[in-house]
Amino acid sequence: MTIAKADFIEGLAKGLSVLESFDTERQRLNVTLAARRAGLSRASARRQLLTLTHLGYLETDGSHYWLSARVLRFSGSYLASARLPRLLQPTLNRLAAQTGEWFSAVVLDEHEVVIVARSGFFEAASAADPRPLLRAYGLHLGARLPAHATSTGRVLLAALEPAALDRWLEAQALSRLTPHTTTDPQALRDLLDGVRRADHCFASEEHEAGVMALAVPLRNMAGHTVAALNVVSSPARLQRAAARRSLLALLSDAAVELRGTV
Repeated sequence: MTIAKADFIEGLAKGLSVLESFDTERQRLNVTLAARRAGLSRASARRQLLTLTHLGYLETDGSHYWLSARVLRFSGSYLASARLPRLLQPTLNRLAAQTGEWFSAVVLDEHEVVIVARSGFFEAASAADPRPLLRAYGLHLGARLPAHATSTGRVLLAALEPAALDRWLEAQALSRLTPHTTTDPQALRDLLDGVRRADHCFASEEHEAGVMALAVPLRNMAGHTVAALNVVSSPARLQRAAARRSLLALLSDAAVELRGTV
């Protein structure tokens, strides 16, 4: 969205950029680090940190700052009021109950995907059951994952207009997360072409070793992709072609059923 310069509140933008500077890599920041990560002067970053601490969104020991629980007000309000997670949750729960697998719904936010709805984890039924308890790192509501290395991210990137995809690739560094991660822009383009043709994506251990995922686009009635649905499992499960076909059919059917509601 583009707005007039007179309508842009620079102080608010700076405060939000400081909040966004905190992530899993840097949970605690001093003024210098916050300024560098937010692209602000040290004096400006200091004022933002002090203000956010005064308002209760940060805590400090006098030298470093970290997020407080108050920031969860935003995510809690989104999950309570946003239409998409509420519509998808029953379907994700049903799929999980049918299969014992882990399902989620994800949207694209700049260079990352964000989990907006998810099913629970399921214990293996017996020692002979090939589906172990999956505790993949970071797979919780609100988790942000790199789009280029995830099945959902590739489904959502494949849905972008060519010019938008060009801008995305120019702006992003494709970091290597595992030995299998695709980091070459042209190789990623080729993969996205395949995702577009197949209308689904299978990603094998590109985001995390020992984790495979299968995703399909979720479209609205106008045909626009609004989210991605996926299942995450272990190689023992998803390396089997029959299991992959079965789970893909379930995901595709769910996406068709949901199309008239999103």
